[in-house]
Amino acid sequence: MTQVKTQLEDIQNYLTDASNMPGGAAEKVIIPESSDEVAEILLAANADKTSVTICGARTGTVGGAIPFGGVVVSLERLNRIVSIDKEAKMAVVEPGVILGDLQKALDDEGLFYPPDPTEWSCQIGGTVATNASGARSFMYGATREFVRRLKVVLADGDLLEIERGENLADENGSVTVLTASGRSITTKPLTYERPNVRKNVSGYFNEQPLDAIDLFIGSEGTLGVIAEIELSLVAKPEGFFSGIVFFGDERDLLAFVNEAKARSFVNWTARAATPSADAAATPPKQGGEFGASLIEYFDGNALKFISEKFPETPDGMAGAIFFEQETSAESEDALLEQWNELLEKHNADLERSWFTTNEQDREKMREFRHALPVSVNERVVKNKQRKIGTDMAVPDGNFASFLRYYKETLNASGLDHVIFGHIGDCHLHANMLPKDADEAERARHIYGRCVAQAIMLGGTVSAEHGIGKLKRKYLAAMMGERYLNEMADLKKAFDPNGILGRGNMFEENYLG
Repeated sequence: MTQVKTQLEDIQNYLTDASNMPGGAAEKVIIPESSDEVAEILLAANADKTSVTICGARTGTVGGAIPFGGVVVSLERLNRIVSIDKEAKMAVVEPGVILGDLQKALDDEGLFYPPDPTEWSCQIGGTVATNASGARSFMYGATREFVRRLKVVLADGDLLEIERGENLADENGSVTVLTASGRSITTKPLTYERPNVRKNVSGYFNEQPLDAIDLFIGSEGTLGVIAEIELSLVAKPEGFFSGIVFFGDERDLLAFVNEAKARSFVNWTARAATPSADAAATPPKQGGEFGASLIEYFDGNALKFISEKFPETPDGMAGAIFFEQETSAESEDALLEQWNELLEKHNADLERSWFTTNEQDREKMREFRHALPVSVNERVVKNKQRKIGTDMAVPDGNFASFLRYYKETLNASGLDHVIFGHIGDCHLHANMLPKDADEAERARHIYGRCVAQAIMLGGTVSAEHGIGKLKRKYLAAMMGERYLNEMADLKKAFDPNGILGRGNMFEENYLG
């Protein structure tokens, strides 16, 4: 039965998300238990033209789940793992399933769901709505690559079942879908080209031939409510080799990364041939040959910062790389030897680096990586400020230039900062840690300059966190008014009254 909350003390937690964006307000929070109940809620809201903000675990960082009026619909009780098919390597889940809970259930079946956002307390529906990605996207691609089917409740309560490959765009770029009630919806073509980067969640997806399912993945709750998801899975890797490797010279570190990436791409022929936005890796047979599943970066400041929690971190390092290689019993020795040769070639500090093939030690390495953003958040809270962190990605050929720009700009600013993240995908997070309001203002200006630099280098303003409400002006700078109008036309095709996710991605005035 649908639950409704109207008292301020009961709905307060639903007025914010991990972005800490202020000003959230709503008339009530509605918590359905089924897709039929979601449909009833939307049917009534659409009739009254009441805005509806969809939320899940509220772990997003761009304000997408924060309402500014209207009602909130929380999907927390649509939380069933409907089925797991071990033979077909598929799972069907409701949107409120927690990612960590799904991974545990799959592990018991010898299966694995590769998308690996840092925050495992997120809900699967949220990861689909934002096309979430993380460290393992280097090898496996983002969430999009694993979504096979969606059940979507549209703004008027009608249902839409979409299976990958069934609704492709015509020669003009228009997509047509048929709803459960028999209504046909046709979209206008999207004509913008997406940046030539591997991670990008800036605006509605577009590629040719466009698949209708991809319009909803990454749509941030603006086109419909995702009510059920069918996911592709992979077999749990047989083994792995993990390392956190320290370098005294950043030139050696970058040379190591470049060669590790190049050798991985050579073995992943499909990925090497298509290094474009959201292109999935076509990895080798799991554990069969050289190819990192993740390549993560920590700059020298990040290492100093994290040493407060991990005092065993070596002093005086220019940076570190966390990498992982899937292995099999037959390939493990040969693969370890290949990685060791590569590390020696690029002057890694092997004596002080950390390596493991042990599950317990591997979890400690994951904790090392994940403790950094947690520590950053703790520091800015202590300073009574908000974190200002970048989420931009650029093409491979422009990465070194962009990293140099980050470092020169941040070092000259005098602000406390750390740089870390998904270097395998040319996607780093530069986090500025202002100590007071004046520093916060300077940090916001620097953020804007970094956005401009990323756009100039052919990159994206948001690689994995989405646009939400906080980054609308940056999406506008990246895409321009013409393409925002195309996005608005797409939204109006599915949501003519503009009730869903108002304010997410673009200003409401684009909806006319």
